[in-house]
Amino acid sequence: MNKPDAKPHSSRVPALLIVLAAFLLLGYVLWQTETRPSTDDAYVYADTIDVVPEVNGRIVEMPVRDNQLVKQGDLLIRIDARPYQDALDQAKARLVTLNHQIGLTQRSVNAQQYEAASAVASVERARAQATQSNDTLQRLEKLLAKGYVSVEAVDQARTAQRSTAAELNASRLQAQRAGAAVSGVDALVAQRAEVEAQISLAELSLEFTEVRAPFDGRIASLRTTVGQFASAYKPIFTLIDTRHWYVVANFRETDLKGIKAGTSATLFLLGDTGKRFQGRVDSLSFGVLPDDGGTVIEGLPRVQRTINWVRVSQRFPVKISVQDPDPELFRIGASAVAVLRPDEPTKTGQ
Repeated sequence: MNKPDAKPHSSRVPALLIVLAAFLLLGYVLWQTETRPSTDDAYVYADTIDVVPEVNGRIVEMPVRDNQLVKQGDLLIRIDARPYQDALDQAKARLVTLNHQIGLTQRSVNAQQYEAASAVASVERARAQATQSNDTLQRLEKLLAKGYVSVEAVDQARTAQRSTAAELNASRLQAQRAGAAVSGVDALVAQRAEVEAQISLAELSLEFTEVRAPFDGRIASLRTTVGQFASAYKPIFTLIDTRHWYVVANFRETDLKGIKAGTSATLFLLGDTGKRFQGRVDSLSFGVLPDDGGTVIEGLPRVQRTINWVRVSQRFPVKISVQDPDPELFRIGASAVAVLRPDEPTKTGQ
């Protein structure tokens, strides 16, 4: 009697192991996908500013070149400062002239004030003389009734009384004219404030002829050179802020659960996939423009009557701050891969 062949049974073992390994690998991949979402729909980003002069003029110095690294405070552009220096010198000269004019006018005003004070004193003196003449006339008139004085003496007293009254009126008019003639330097002082403001503006314009780097960065899109006439507020080139680099990764909305600011991330750049960089989520976008959203007509939404059976999830940008970026590798727009690690403890404030 022959024994049954055990070979078919033993040949199924490797196949079962392979299937089991495949299921385990699939489970691991699904677990990784759920716990550590990743995307290759990502790019490198950094803040930029347009370098613009704030005054018009011809560029006389540009000690930078395209794609150069610069430090905060480095000179980027120098515009011909001669017109602005001349305007400043002119304003300062006008201020000197105006100060001299104010001094001369002040002396004239002082003299007018002295004349007005003298006229007031003359009024007081004329008033005293008029009072005395009036008292003298009254005494003489009483003595005339008793025959102690002559009529001629009374007439002389009346004449003196009228004369001193007239002098008092004349002194009053002279004092009014002297007081009205007193001018001031208020208008000139106001002009001096205006000239001082012009000097400040001229100094500011002169300062604006030099454009310096506000932060450490890299020059980009430089398309001009010395001799070009620069217009105020018209960009000349771009300055990339190399102090902070980001990766903007577009994740499916189904992957955003549990993702928040501070979530750890691992980043790769296609320029050198052998290097990995660490980062943390800076922020999540809360709005994108839908490709097939309904439109609103007369206040009512218009929705397509037919829809696709396959629903594609929307992607939202996630801004990731890069820690210790390689300054020679990071470029705006470079392709990147981002892997989020929400299972790690979140660190905030970074």
